[in-house]
Amino acid sequence: MTESETNKLNSGVHIHRRLFGLAMSVHGFFAGIAIISFLMASNVILQMYLLSSIIAEVFLYGEIIRPDFIYYLAATLIIRSFLIWIRERFAQTKSVEIKSSLKRELFRKMITLGPSFTRTSKTGELIASITDGTEKLDDYFTRYIPSVIHIIILPAVIIIFTITMDWISGLILLLTAPLILFFMWLIGTYAKKLTQSQWEELSTLSSHFLDVLQGLKTLKIFGSSHRESDNVDRKSNGFRIVTMNVLKVAFLSGMVLELAASISIALVAVQVGIRLIEGMLTYQPGLFILLLAPEFYLPFRTLGSHHHAGMEGAAAAAGIFNITDQVTESENNESKPNNAPDPFLIQFKDVSFTYPGNTFPAIHKINCEIKPGTLTAVVGPTGAGKTTFAQLLLGYLKLNNGQILINNIPMDQLDMENWRKSLAYVPQHPHFFHGTILQNLMMANPGAEMDMVIHAAKETEAHHFIEKLPNGYHTQLDENAVNLSGGEKQRLAIARAFLKNAPVLILDEPTSNLDPESEQLISGAMQRIIKNRCTLVIAHRLNTVRRADNILVFKNGEIAEHGRHIDLVKNEGTYTGFLETIGITNQIV
Repeated sequence: MTESETNKLNSGVHIHRRLFGLAMSVHGFFAGIAIISFLMASNVILQMYLLSSIIAEVFLYGEIIRPDFIYYLAATLIIRSFLIWIRERFAQTKSVEIKSSLKRELFRKMITLGPSFTRTSKTGELIASITDGTEKLDDYFTRYIPSVIHIIILPAVIIIFTITMDWISGLILLLTAPLILFFMWLIGTYAKKLTQSQWEELSTLSSHFLDVLQGLKTLKIFGSSHRESDNVDRKSNGFRIVTMNVLKVAFLSGMVLELAASISIALVAVQVGIRLIEGMLTYQPGLFILLLAPEFYLPFRTLGSHHHAGMEGAAAAAGIFNITDQVTESENNESKPNNAPDPFLIQFKDVSFTYPGNTFPAIHKINCEIKPGTLTAVVGPTGAGKTTFAQLLLGYLKLNNGQILINNIPMDQLDMENWRKSLAYVPQHPHFFHGTILQNLMMANPGAEMDMVIHAAKETEAHHFIEKLPNGYHTQLDENAVNLSGGEKQRLAIARAFLKNAPVLILDEPTSNLDPESEQLISGAMQRIIKNRCTLVIAHRLNTVRRADNILVFKNGEIAEHGRHIDLVKNEGTYTGFLETIGITNQIV
């Protein structure tokens, strides 16, 4: 076995260990299944004893069946069915509890990790792990784990009981059981690779299908929908082939385990028959052992049939644990001071950042100050590092080199959750959730009164158009507010930031790609919202930049120059080149 295969095997064992750990964390799961399995083992022994006794009395001694034996046998059948139902119901209840807890943990982890994680991950694969992945664990917890516990308890009880009656039969059971487990492990090792490939194919297919749905308009415009449909068919066919290979192995493993169990039962039957003929064993104990042997091997067959579910669950869990194992800021720095009290002095000192997989830094050796109560504008061509600069301040990206100081405290020593409470952010393309306008606005300040919401909307020129909607502030927004125009969404985003009333405000090109009327309304709203705040605005419009207390001119990931508008014009440097472009397009870039 190669080193790579050994590592994968160890990884698979580690995943199973973690899944069993999740099951153990649920109160009473293992103990409940173990008790039920012990009761089932005791009931099976009693049932087979009663059945062998009845047959022996009737066919060997010619006696009439005792009524009490019939009643006892019927009772064991009812109890057996009841215990099976109880075990399945109990396991299902605990599985729902585990899955619900895991989904909550996944959601909390995703929220905590934020955009810095989701931007480097495929959305479709994340959705597959959170939804399909957790559901794949249902059979793992309801069938696979109970089967593992059952195979530990029931055969052990039967072996102990059988050895006390007939040590030879007990020894055969003891020796054949590990052989069946070995065959199960041997086939499972090969099947595990196929199951992992199946899950990877499903994740890739989910990611590709979501990508197609999101880009459906583009595909239609460029006439590529049929070609992309062929790609989906090809990926679906790949998933079908892998799934069929997994099922082939699953059916093969079932056949091998059935054959091994049948041969083992035959060994017990042959030696019991020979000893009966030779007079070394009486009829009733021999028949009892013959009836008990299939029951001994039944848990092995059951585990074999559920082993496929266990492999599927382990493959899905690998994607889930890949998310939950991501280290967040709060876990990486457990002892952090609270945020420094505002007003905030923000300083960048030799800050550099390179995106994973890139060779050249997005920003390099940035040194600047954002003073309390001032408006700082960031300008530069596309790809100059403006948005990266803002994302670092938001804490969405981790520095490679340098420091960001907040009132002389390194930002990586702050509690990021508390720090973000001091920030209000208006991105270029704000996101709105399915819900009412009021619910989306109050995300910024859940405790805000209605008059505060209306005041924020009026200050940002949003109240007028909200009142014209059918249900006003209670109007239901479609997914990402597609029932609103671009200008209306930007005004709502600014209103949301205004309602938060945070001391630090970051505006990422809020007026780009808007018509002149919407730009004028939003520019007026921006002037009101930035008062008495430490404001950073990534700007494309000259009227926004002209009012700034400090302008940071980015070029190739560095600050080429900085200062006020008048001073930069006099310098006739990089900023002047932007103004020449403005003279043609009325934009900075």
